[in-house]
Amino acid sequence: MSTPFEPRDRFVDERLPQPQLRPLMSYDLPGLHIPERSNLVDALMDRAAAEGWLDRPFLRSQRITLSYREADERVRRIAQVLIEDFALVPGNRVLLRGGNSIGMALAWLGVVKAGLVAVASMPLLRAKELREIIQKCQPAVALCDGALLDELKAAQDGSGLKTIVPFNLMDEPGSLAVLASAKSGQLERCASHADDIAMMAFTSGTTGSPKAALHSHRDVLAACAAWPAQVLKATPDDIVIGSPPLAFTFGLGGLLIFPMWAGASVYYPSKPYTPQSMLETVHEVGATITYTAPTFYRQMAPLARAHRPASLRISVSAGEALPQTTRQLWLDATGIDMMDGIGATEMFHIFISSVPGQTRPGAIGQVVPGYTARVVDEHGQEVPRGTVGKLAVIGPTGCRYLDDERQRNYVKAGWNHPGDAFTQDADGYFFYQARADDMIISAGYNIGGPEVEDALLTHPAVAECAVIGVPDEERGMVVKAFVVLKSGHQDDEAMVKALQDHVKAAIAPYKYPRQVQFVSTLPRTETGKLQRFKLRQLSQA
Repeated sequence: MSTPFEPRDRFVDERLPQPQLRPLMSYDLPGLHIPERSNLVDALMDRAAAEGWLDRPFLRSQRITLSYREADERVRRIAQVLIEDFALVPGNRVLLRGGNSIGMALAWLGVVKAGLVAVASMPLLRAKELREIIQKCQPAVALCDGALLDELKAAQDGSGLKTIVPFNLMDEPGSLAVLASAKSGQLERCASHADDIAMMAFTSGTTGSPKAALHSHRDVLAACAAWPAQVLKATPDDIVIGSPPLAFTFGLGGLLIFPMWAGASVYYPSKPYTPQSMLETVHEVGATITYTAPTFYRQMAPLARAHRPASLRISVSAGEALPQTTRQLWLDATGIDMMDGIGATEMFHIFISSVPGQTRPGAIGQVVPGYTARVVDEHGQEVPRGTVGKLAVIGPTGCRYLDDERQRNYVKAGWNHPGDAFTQDADGYFFYQARADDMIISAGYNIGGPEVEDALLTHPAVAECAVIGVPDEERGMVVKAFVVLKSGHQDDEAMVKALQDHVKAAIAPYKYPRQVQFVSTLPRTETGKLQRFKLRQLSQA
């Protein structure tokens, strides 16, 4: 950490997990050796300068395109505002609230460049949820998109948050743009230590109560040298678009940090994407890389088949399990073999991934260089290949929660346990089964919900579906499917039987859903992840 004589807020330092509860870190790739004095933003901009990228496009929108040099100047001015106008010191937290925009990206970079801790929040959060985040992280200042001020101001009462600075308001007195315009952009670099915490990411709440995961400058720089460098391999000519929010680590990595690492550019839309508008944007801006969840790709596939996106070369899927049917639909529509991956907010980004041309049906892929992964039993012992167990991972990133007893469940003997059930084949390919808590054990059989979902999705009447296990006196648990039908199909007993027969014919008959409930929508987080706990609540009700 920073030396004792430097002014510093020790709030986060004092709330890190005890040393024995922290993950082991592995740095066995050359690019993972990060200098002890490192600031994430400075390191990325230094790389852009060394590679000759400063005058290449970096941040794009319908209104403006900023080069790396222009973005760097704006980031330095924002850092000056935070340090000079608000007297912030390293370790202070800054809450960020905004959708995906150039303004949000610059604000995030400015916070981290100043040696502060960036705490990004999802733009759809309401006052109650924002107040919980504020009380947990105790930010000194909040930077908020001018269009999203109402809920944050409502959360401010009694929360301890004194200062809110709006951004994306160009001429309003007191806005970030006006304050930054008065700055020179000349400031001394913050003497960040690589192990200083740079960001706090709140988990997306698929299990109910979000947790605050901490990542250092070293963590994020090391992550850049793993999946982006070893698997994605973006180039300075790439134009990246996607739907995950910058407040979600999938979005922060894919739509800001990793393009910076590669010298690529990112396009931010004027409003949140729909499947149709995302595909239209690919055509309009010549996008070459897309990031989104499987549901989006499934909905885009028919549109892409009608108007194939010629510029697109890589499509990354993460955030939830990718059904094989969706992968095939996208391949048929675009000719692109989707790049699947599993990551975690606690691990910052993807640690198991597929490589186009080396995919295996049903598998997420193989472990990303720099990481080690295995499938283990309840005692942390590796199980035989082909056996269902729990995933355990070690690498250059790992879980450190802010003051949270659930650290003990995630990190065991130095290994990270993301909470997923997997099998691994003899060639090292990993096959996702379910969240470990969602594994269905029916009459002694292990049944993974995603496999049943994949079978249901091949029925022409099914638009979306989700599978959980529900208690059953005779079998312990049975499979229950929640199904969203395409328009024109009747949700009656005949359809229930048709779907059950379809699954029996597609996979082992004992896996078929003995209960089927038709719904109009499935509950999802803002990042698109399915909330199975809400389905269990619905089933109990």
